[in-house]
Amino acid sequence: MSLLQGKKILLGVSAGIAAYKSAMLVRAFIKQGAQVKVVMTPAAKDFVTPLTLSTLSKNPVHSTFYEKEAENELWNNHVDLGLWADYFIIAPATANTLSKMAYGKSDNLLLATYTSAKCPVYFAPAMDLDMYKHPSTAETFKKLASFGNIMIPATSGELASGLVGQGRMAEPEDIVTFIEADILNKLPLKGKKVLVTAGPTYESIDPVRFIGNHSTGRMGISIATEAANLGAEVTLILGPSTLSCKHSRVTVTRVTSAQSMFDAVKESYIQSDMAIASAAVADYRPANFSNQKIKKKEGDLSIQLERTADILKWMGNHKENQILVGFALETQNELENAQGKLERKNLDLIVLNSLNDKGAGFKAKTNKVTLINHKQEIKTFDLKSKVEVAKDILNEIQLLQHA
Repeated sequence: MSLLQGKKILLGVSAGIAAYKSAMLVRAFIKQGAQVKVVMTPAAKDFVTPLTLSTLSKNPVHSTFYEKEAENELWNNHVDLGLWADYFIIAPATANTLSKMAYGKSDNLLLATYTSAKCPVYFAPAMDLDMYKHPSTAETFKKLASFGNIMIPATSGELASGLVGQGRMAEPEDIVTFIEADILNKLPLKGKKVLVTAGPTYESIDPVRFIGNHSTGRMGISIATEAANLGAEVTLILGPSTLSCKHSRVTVTRVTSAQSMFDAVKESYIQSDMAIASAAVADYRPANFSNQKIKKKEGDLSIQLERTADILKWMGNHKENQILVGFALETQNELENAQGKLERKNLDLIVLNSLNDKGAGFKAKTNKVTLINHKQEIKTFDLKSKVEVAKDILNEIQLLQHA
């Protein structure tokens, strides 16, 4: 999963020979998990067909303000296109199109969409060597940058004219890399290391049986993913869950028992800037492990249990500059128990949820939480998807970070 996963990308294609690369660029964005729509200048259709780009993007391609369908005329709303996009990338961006962008000339759908866009705009120039070096082009680049537009510099190489020099549009994979790097540099958790624990632990009784719980790890995986989307380098220590986390900025360490989770935490915690302990760690484990399967016998079976290591308490005792977040899943005296845990474990924030709330807790894809910070300030949220809850938690952590 990349930073472009789920993002809406509007690709603008202007009339240059480099337009043939736009097909590969559409594929590259889709490979990163983005949704793609394409808007072309009318003349760009001489270089690459709308059918090609429509087939690859799985969306209609627009190049005029209206289209005829049977006896009806359909208006292509440039405002809607501009508002739909999370990012607008114009590639190739010819000297003609760039000049019009700089001076507000909107004589085609692409340019009208550009002036309506509220999202970040990237442009990848493509033109011949002398055009690229011309003073008017340099002035255009400067003016577009003053509007907040971001240039993806042209590269050097053989040009359509036969000359060799700067002016080639950047390759599709390099455009994607440039945009991802630019997005990352502007994210609030860039440079931060975040540790997340998630899922259950299994404490073995014998080779067949174990003591465990119903945690799926979904909440912790959602938190790890959101932290990564905000630019953090994330270490996810995940118990035996059937779920997985696939994100380019998340390193997953799989563990089984409370002790193995504790060992993994000790390796990563000190280097972390933030730690979010959402795992449902077993409080007890069998005192004696049987190497052979325990056979069924007449009467009852008693298993002696012993305490597992208190991972969260250890983290609190060894806290230096980390922001430490814990979870409290309660069934009674919820607020009182959570506040006590907040103080005992030396936490900066605790996430309280109750099994008494419908749709909260284990197995569900939703959760209903109350956040309590170290100042005993309380924020209660409605039932939401765990993805949205993760955003609320990370938002609160960022507030603590800047407090």
